[in-house]
Amino acid sequence: MLVLVTGASRGIGFEIVKQLANTSGIFVIAVSRNIAPLTNLVKQSNTGNILTIKADINHASELKRIASTLKKLNLKLDVLINNAGQIVNKPFHKISSRELTSVYSANLFAPFHLIQHLLPFFNPKNRTHIVNISSIGGIQGSSKFAGLSAYSSSKAALCSLTECLAEEFRTKNIAVNCLALGAVQTEMLNTAFPGYKAPLQPKQMAEYICNFALTAHNYFNGKIIPVSSTTP
Repeated sequence: MLVLVTGASRGIGFEIVKQLANTSGIFVIAVSRNIAPLTNLVKQSNTGNILTIKADINHASELKRIASTLKKLNLKLDVLINNAGQIVNKPFHKISSRELTSVYSANLFAPFHLIQHLLPFFNPKNRTHIVNISSIGGIQGSSKFAGLSAYSSSKAALCSLTECLAEEFRTKNIAVNCLALGAVQTEMLNTAFPGYKAPLQPKQMAEYICNFALTAHNYFNGKIIPVSSTTP
């Protein structure tokens, strides 16, 4: 089974790669702008089932390079985990156009275009799975917080994209689901809520995401699932 993970060098993404790499029968493609932590992981694990790709998924040329790597190696995807994301924590009137575009690029445009590039590589022999990692703040009716208008609205759009693609890919045998995460002790959480201590560590959330990514497409499609024991 082949799993591709974006935002793989730190936090939840890094823990996802670690856990998948220790799961029998799984090969992981770990994509990140910074592959130093992943390179060290490969050396330490000595399993040979992690392929690192240094790429910024905000750039079309680098998305093409990811796709060309799969083509060159004749690889077929079983699972894509769109974990990479970006946050800005500023009052609404102080968010610049550049910051808004950057957040939307990382949280919405990049996964949108990555899926487009990788669509030909999903394994046609099996039911495959796209998992989009959103935020509890992106769900309508959830608690909202000042300073997170760009982040939460971009994550809300990712939730809607999930529902659209689940319907569009129905005949392709690709399930598309979205996990809306609550508070996890990551660098991103510290940016949003400085000093807040979350009840979950990245390793714990990664365990849930890995299990969901590998099994939930047998039960769910087009679902937005809150994964939150608490919301700051």
